[in-house]
Amino acid sequence: MARRKRYAMVGIGGRARLYYGAIVSTFKDTCELVGFCDINRVRMDYANKVLQEEYGAKPVNTYTPDQFDDMIRNEKPDVVIVTSIDRTHHIYIIRAMELGCDVITEKPMTIDEVKCQAILDAVKKTGRNLRVTFNYRYAPHNTKIKELIMNGTIGDVLSVHFEWLLDIHHGADYFRRWHRDKRNSGGLLVHKATHHFDLVNFWLNTQPKTVFSMGDLMFYGRENAEKRGIYKFYYRAYGSELAKDDPFAIHLDKNPQLKAMYLDAEKEDGYLRDQSVFGDGISIEDTMAVMVRYKNNAIMTYSLNAYMPWEGFRVAFNGNKGRIQATVVERTYINAGGDVTEEGAVRKKSITVFPMFGAPYNVPIEESEGGHGGADPIMLNDLFGIPAEDPFKRAASHIDGAMSILTGIAANKSIRTGMPVDIDDLVKF
Repeated sequence: MARRKRYAMVGIGGRARLYYGAIVSTFKDTCELVGFCDINRVRMDYANKVLQEEYGAKPVNTYTPDQFDDMIRNEKPDVVIVTSIDRTHHIYIIRAMELGCDVITEKPMTIDEVKCQAILDAVKKTGRNLRVTFNYRYAPHNTKIKELIMNGTIGDVLSVHFEWLLDIHHGADYFRRWHRDKRNSGGLLVHKATHHFDLVNFWLNTQPKTVFSMGDLMFYGRENAEKRGIYKFYYRAYGSELAKDDPFAIHLDKNPQLKAMYLDAEKEDGYLRDQSVFGDGISIEDTMAVMVRYKNNAIMTYSLNAYMPWEGFRVAFNGNKGRIQATVVERTYINAGGDVTEEGAVRKKSITVFPMFGAPYNVPIEESEGGHGGADPIMLNDLFGIPAEDPFKRAASHIDGAMSILTGIAANKSIRTGMPVDIDDLVKF
C-alpha cells in the first residue's frame, strides 16, 4: 500500500472544515491530516473535537503561528493547506515552499501586488507546486458555459456583461467580520470577486490587460445608516438589546457551531465575529463597477453589490455568431453557520443560447450534489483523490491565482486614482 500523502493546515476558521473533513473521511485511504496551526487554540481544539466526534478521526497536534516551522519539522507534511486570514496567505505560502512543501491555498492567493510578486518569486525559486482552490470552475453550470464557448457555439466572444449579487445575509456577513478592514481582505474586489474574475479568465481562456473601476461604501457603515434616518447603534450583537430586533444582526449564541468557533474563542485573540454592519471602521466597498480589456481584446463590464434581495449572478457573452445568457440563483448562507454543502448551493439555474441566425434554445445542465452548486466534491477529488482527465483544465495554478487577484488589485488601484491600470505594471512574471 502506497504511503498516504501528509497534509497540515494553517488557519482553522470556517473555511478549513471543507478540507480537513474531506481528508479524514472521503480521502482517508490516500491522505493523512497531521497538524493544525492557528492563532487561536480554542478554535483548534474545537476542530479536533469535530474530527473525533463527527468523523471518528484522531486529533492532530496543534501549533501557534510562531511554531509554524516546528509544525513542518515535526509533522513532515507533503502539502500545507492555507486557509488563514487573507493578508497572511503569502507568509505561509512562501515559508511552506521554502521548507520543502507544496501548497494548496484558499482564494484569494493574496491581497496586493507586492505580496503577489513575492509568491511568484518564491514559486520560481523553490520549484514547489502551488494550487489555488477556485471551486466555482467545477460547478456543472460554469463548466457547461466553458464547454459552449470552447466549442465555438457563439464564435469568438467579443464582450461580457457580468453582475454578481450578494444578498443581505451573505453579503452583509463580510461587513461583520475581519473582511470589513481592507488591510485584511483587499476588499470584495479581491476577496470575493477573485472567483468571478477567475471564471472569466477560465471561460475565455485569456488574461486581463487593462482595468478601470469605480466603487464606494454606499449602504453599510454608520454614515450611510444615519443618512437613512437611523440613530441608534450598537458595536456588536452579543449582549445588545438593539441587536435583538436588527435583521442584519448575527447571534452567535444561538448557533452551536458559531458559538464554539467564535464566541467561546474570543478570550484567545479578541476577535469579534458579530460586529454591526452599520458601525464605524468599515473600509471596504459594497457597490462596485469594473471594466476590463483582456489580452484577446474582449471587453467585460462587471458589477458587484453586497446588499441585494437575492444571491447569485447573471452573465452574458456576446460573440460574432450569437449570445449566451446564464442566470444562477444561489441559496443564502452564513460562513461556518451550518452544513458546508449549503454554501453556494444553487436554487435555480438556466443557460440560453441565442444564435445569430436561428431560434434561441435552453441548454441542459447536469445536476450535482454538494456545495457551490456541486462544485466542491469534484474539486476535492481533484485535490485529494485521483483526478479524472479534464478537457476543461479546471485545476488552477499560481498563475491563475495571480491573474484573478490582479484584476481586483488593479480595480482597487483604479478606484484610488481614478485612472485605468495596466496589469503588466503591477507584477513581473
